[in-house]
Amino acid sequence: MTMGVLDDGKPDRRHVSAKTETEVITKVRDLEKARDAGNVKRPGKPWTLEKWLAHWLDNIAAPNVRQNTIAGYRVAVRVHLIPGLGKHRLDKLTAEHIEKLYRKMQDNGSAPATAHQVHRTLRTALNQAVRRGYLPRNPVLLATAPQLDDEEIEPYSIEEAQRLLAKAAEDRNGTRWAFALALGLRQGEALGLQWDDVDLDKGEIRIRRSRLRPTYGHGCGDTCGKKAGYCPQRHQTNADTDKTKSRAGRRRVGLPAELVRLLREHKTTQDEERRTACQLWEEGGWVFATPTGRPINPRYDYDEWKRLLVAAELRDGRLHDARHTAATVLLLLNVQQRVVLDTMGWSTDQTGRYQHVTDPLRKITAQRIGNAMWKPKKKDKKERKTDSEGGSDGAQNAA
Repeated sequence: MTMGVLDDGKPDRRHVSAKTETEVITKVRDLEKARDAGNVKRPGKPWTLEKWLAHWLDNIAAPNVRQNTIAGYRVAVRVHLIPGLGKHRLDKLTAEHIEKLYRKMQDNGSAPATAHQVHRTLRTALNQAVRRGYLPRNPVLLATAPQLDDEEIEPYSIEEAQRLLAKAAEDRNGTRWAFALALGLRQGEALGLQWDDVDLDKGEIRIRRSRLRPTYGHGCGDTCGKKAGYCPQRHQTNADTDKTKSRAGRRRVGLPAELVRLLREHKTTQDEERRTACQLWEEGGWVFATPTGRPINPRYDYDEWKRLLVAAELRDGRLHDARHTAATVLLLLNVQQRVVLDTMGWSTDQTGRYQHVTDPLRKITAQRIGNAMWKPKKKDKKERKTDSEGGSDGAQNAA
């Protein structure tokens, strides 16, 4: 029976066989149902999961997603999915196979977030296989996703943020941390800033790109015996920057006067470094750069954040906690929600995730409740006089 059209334009004809006529009729009807539902398996040699993931990464995902996203996909595929499930036939993969992989990962020490990243990657890859007819349905949708831990995030208080900024002022790129704590810029957004994005006279910046973590390839033909990132002849395989996380991420942000002052001082210092470096300086226009003008590696930036926390004698925290701190400060200041979304670069309302009710906010709220319930508004002199006159009349009437 004809099931459709092959890639070369010829009819896709399928043949069935069985011991009895009844079995043949059943198989034919099953094929008809699959054809009518659009779930016909493609002819030819079946895919293994390993081959499909390799094809999906290079030909479907890579041209269509951000570089940071594809980097995450590649780690999930190379480190977990291919070693754990790669030999399975694509059309034989079950939810149980997938759940066993998640369990094995976590038993071997993988964080729940890592297992969840693998889950999302496999789901996305197999959704494409379903669309192309290689799978009747996606087994990942039947599998129970790894349970993420509810992470309790405590942003830094304003006093702690001030201590961080005071300590950061001693560093050559200390202004970078003012962007994180005061404006809530993502790491990539801050490191991706160029001087063309800064208007000191108007007091604003434009967020247009995000700094990427460099990835490297071997320059020695993979003969050094080291990972590509440690190859003596390594070469960078990705661009320095990519577009922002979302369309809302491309935005203008106003600068506090103090931050404008810090940027002017920072630019003066950087100009001196340029003159000192002479021909070693690589002009890229980066606001935050190495002593020779190169963009800062996000990994180094992360290490600097950790060092700053220690120097300021504050509790350990993620770099992204600085963004939570900035969002919570906007809550303390009663900034309108639309302005919060624009400042933080959110395409959807993320205030519930990023803005936190801190101890000072709880105290203020408790005081307001107490004032409303147990401390009635004090009457002015005019109101007291009226009440007094009314009370005298009432007494006379009673008499």
